[in-house]
Order: sequence, then structure tokens, then C-alpha cells
Amino acid sequence: MKKISFVFLLLFNLFNTKIYFAGVNGKVIKSIKFYSQILDTIVNYSIYLPPSYEESTKKYPVLYLLHGYTDNENTWLDNAFVNQVADQKILSKEIDEMIIVMPNGGLKWFVNQPNGDFNYEDMFIKEFIPYIEQTYRIKADKKHRAISGLSMGGYAALGYAMRHPDIFATCVAYSAAIRPDDEVLKTSQKHFDYLYAHVYGKNVKGKARLSEHWNNNNPIYLAKTISVEKLKSVNWYITCGDDDWLYYGNSVLRKIFRDRGIPHEYRVMDGRHNWYYWRTHIGEGLKYISERLNIGENCK
Repeated sequence: MKKISFVFLLLFNLFNTKIYFAGVNGKVIKSIKFYSQILDTIVNYSIYLPPSYEESTKKYPVLYLLHGYTDNENTWLDNAFVNQVADQKILSKEIDEMIIVMPNGGLKWFVNQPNGDFNYEDMFIKEFIPYIEQTYRIKADKKHRAISGLSMGGYAALGYAMRHPDIFATCVAYSAAIRPDDEVLKTSQKHFDYLYAHVYGKNVKGKARLSEHWNNNNPIYLAKTISVEKLKSVNWYITCGDDDWLYYGNSVLRKIFRDRGIPHEYRVMDGRHNWYYWRTHIGEGLKYISERLNIGENCK
């Protein structure tokens, strides 16, 4: 009897898997090459196109999803299965269809370099977004555009949305790599160089670490100095594990937002700085984005 039940369950799962893959999956294209004139180099990106994309003429909202330190354009797909999560939530009608774009930022923190040699943010805003939104059927306006990321990508997503509130309607940051000044100053030289030498210079010590360039990219500094009106024009969702080593910086950002009266969602949940946490919570982030991207229009 157990053997028959096992065979039945196996056949049932295979049947349902066949149905699932037959018509409700989005399409993933990995490691597409984009040539940037600003950077004078190739930038790879991967993209998720929702289930109805190839059979329709509709335009879709877009989410730009940034990876963490040492990761690449495929890591959200390979480690968090974001395409499968999106498929499942679209199928269950928890979210509307959207395009998800995942660019490779290398180890450069997705920001401009102080010497101007590698201005990634300029490339992203001036070249990459226009290219993506001309190449794919995307609703190319603020209210249909979101930015998100984890760790290094969460740091960049917050910074992009703060510096460009006219471009992004919604920002979701997972375990963002944001650090208050006191923590930056006491960080060991080895750790500081490992994380930041690619952008902020090697062997930078003491208060020299808190340079103008550092501040202009630091979401904590930006949250204090950018006008309340601009910050209020973006929907903010911040989440971090209670045992994450970046919990302190995220809690400081939360306090600044609260003290300045910036509406936001802040979620501290059980977890560490790892893929289990991000896999567990990417779905809630997609729901938050979907609810706020003004996409209850059936993507006409």
C-alpha cells in the first residue's frame, strides 16, 4: 500500500510539474552583454520576463535587483530562485507581473569612483536604464520603476533611490550594508580594505574614511541631509535579520527615518546575513513592490 501511495504521489508531482512548466513560467535570460560607453567596458545583466511577456504586447513595470559583494548578475537567480518565487506569486495572484533586471556591479558597490575612472552610477542612470527600457516592453516612468538589493546591493539601492527620487517609486533593501560613522572608524584596517579598497582607497585610516565621497554614497548620511519631501516621494521597505552583523546600521537608518517623519516599512526578523534569510523574505519584498508600483492596471 505504501509503495502504491508513493508511486501515485510521484506521478501526481510529475503531472503538476508538467502543467506548471507548460504555461505559467516566466523566461530567464542570463548574462546578456551590454556595452557601456561611459565605462568603456561590457556590463553583464540577467533578466526575468514574466509569463505573459512573449505572447502579449503589454508593457510591464520593472524592478532593478542588485546583488551583494562578490556576487554577480546570476546570484539572485541561482541562490534565491527569484524567478521561481515571482512565478509562484504571479500564479497565486499575490503579485502582478513585472520585469526583473539584475546587473553585474562587480566589487565597485554600484557607485561612481572618486577619481572618475569608473562611474558605475552614471552608467546605470544615464545609459543602462534607458537601454533596458527601450529594449524591453517596460512602462518607463517613475511610478512603474523599483530598485532593490541585498547587502552591497541594498546599500546601492537605498543610495540610488535617495539621490534619484525622481526616477524610483519604490526601494526595498535586504540586509543593507550601511554602517554608522562610529562603526566605520573602529573597523579593522584589514576588514575595511577588503570591503572598500576598490572604491574608497586602500590604507585609508581614521576620519579620512569619512570623506565627502563616502558621505555622498552613505544612505545614513543621505537620510539625514536630503529633504524630507524628496525622501517621502519614495516607498521604503527595509528588512534585516536580528542576528545580522549589519543590524546596527539598519536600525540607525530606521531611527533617522522615524525621527524625520519618513513613512517606511521596517522589518527585523529572525535570521543572519545569509541566503536562507534572503530566500525566505524575497517574496514579501516582491509583494511590497507590486502593491506600490501602481500596477493594478493589468499592464495595459
